[in-house]
Amino acid sequence: MAVELAGITKRFPGVVANHDIRLTVRKGTVHALVGENGAGKSTLMKILYGMQKPDEGTIAVDGEQVSFGSPADAIARGIGMVHQHFMLADNLTVLENVVLGSEKLYGIGGAARRKIKEISDRYGLGVRPDALVENLGVADRQRVEILKVLYRGARTLILDEPTAVLVPQEVDALFDNLRDLKAEGLSVIFISHKLGEVLSVADDITVIRRGTTVGTAVPAETTSRQLAEMMVGSELPTPETAESTVTDRPVLEVHGLTVADKGTIKLNKTTPAGMLMDEVNRGTVRLALDNVSFTIHAGEVLGIAGVEGNGQTELIESLIGLKQADSGTIALLGEDVTSWPTRRRRESGVGYIPEDRHRHGLLLEAPLWENRILGHVTERPNAKGFWLDPKGAQEDTRRIVEEYDVRTPGIDVTAASLSGGNQQKLIVGREMSHSPKFLIAAHPTRGVDVGAQAAIWDHIRDARREGLAVLLISADLDELIGLSDTLRVIYNGRLVADADPATITPEELGSAMTGAATGHLEHTETTAGPEDEAR
Repeated sequence: MAVELAGITKRFPGVVANHDIRLTVRKGTVHALVGENGAGKSTLMKILYGMQKPDEGTIAVDGEQVSFGSPADAIARGIGMVHQHFMLADNLTVLENVVLGSEKLYGIGGAARRKIKEISDRYGLGVRPDALVENLGVADRQRVEILKVLYRGARTLILDEPTAVLVPQEVDALFDNLRDLKAEGLSVIFISHKLGEVLSVADDITVIRRGTTVGTAVPAETTSRQLAEMMVGSELPTPETAESTVTDRPVLEVHGLTVADKGTIKLNKTTPAGMLMDEVNRGTVRLALDNVSFTIHAGEVLGIAGVEGNGQTELIESLIGLKQADSGTIALLGEDVTSWPTRRRRESGVGYIPEDRHRHGLLLEAPLWENRILGHVTERPNAKGFWLDPKGAQEDTRRIVEEYDVRTPGIDVTAASLSGGNQQKLIVGREMSHSPKFLIAAHPTRGVDVGAQAAIWDHIRDARREGLAVLLISADLDELIGLSDTLRVIYNGRLVADADPATITPEELGSAMTGAATGHLEHTETTAGPEDEAR
């Protein structure tokens, strides 16, 4: 066996994260670890990677019992981890990122370069050592992270939500890489909430629920529905929205929105639009958003599909007021809000589920009730006139915890102590509690289990029926297609394609996201062959 965990128990104040967990990973296999948010998956992997010590239980690697005091100990025994949030320095090359911290292995010159090329070729990773990381897409960055752990001699790889930000074609390429790793005798622990992917790539599956192992499954004998029931005790939710609630009343109108990438040239708020375009034409400035226009009506969900880094972040920041437009206008309920500060937009009915909940949605070391106040400092129940109302905020936090099923010992614990899914439910509850007119929902269910996913979808659907206008940005194409009334594709800062969610497939949408298709995307029926019909 590559790795064997037995009787792992880990306690934190007020909560038992892991209780008597057992996990056996065979050599040369992909072993999927699934479970709802808060089930204890992350804690278990942190224990295996040496980031935390178990209170009880044993770890065996290659049949030998071990004890890890740090990730360095785990790496020395051939265990590597690719985190959900990549650990790369943007301003360094691939080679510099790979050797950083491991200079003693192969130096920093020719030997290191040869080793990187050898690993890249051996496992089909296609990594370019001299490429700057800031110029790489998310799929390429992920391959660099995988190469980084292989470079350090890993024989067992832990991949945490590796497909969360990939389009279908990139997922297929990743799975090809995993099969190459398997063929060389390496083992992969694959953590994911996407049960269809788990069933397609895994050799074995272990299900964790409420901190303990509830069973194992063989993919060939298991369905997504059965896995979901093991995980959360209910059927697999779907994001489909049957009835249309779209009205003819515009809520958000964006015309000609253009935002320059300030990293490419020194600009300021007074730079004339004509001068900006001169710089663009000379090639001295890049546009993060280029002449973007769209309208969202009351009761409508507009989905934006795109590979990360194509202008989604700048669009979100422009709409919420964190970034000023260089040209173009933004109107909310017929009023020009282009120059309004963030607080005024928030008070006027703009809700915001941020793409990175840790950086923009929460104060991790603050209690839940203080996090309930964020973004709504001047509004009830958080404030009375000019003064904050802690009691009002605390009482409403208890309501949110109850209504949105935020699993927590109490409202005085820190946001950091919650699992990712429970953090997200707290944010959704906070934003929905102020009856927004327009909601920016950026990756609302990223890293969230099927139970929490269903709850968040339901809240968005309910608010949509009440006339909420939603801008939905997501890397989950099934979610985009299922929830959206209208679909647009963003590529290199421009809206390049549109599609009908009722007919488009994730594969067709993924093709447009890579720039391979533009204009109106038409679904093409494929003729089923004998093999498809047999299925």
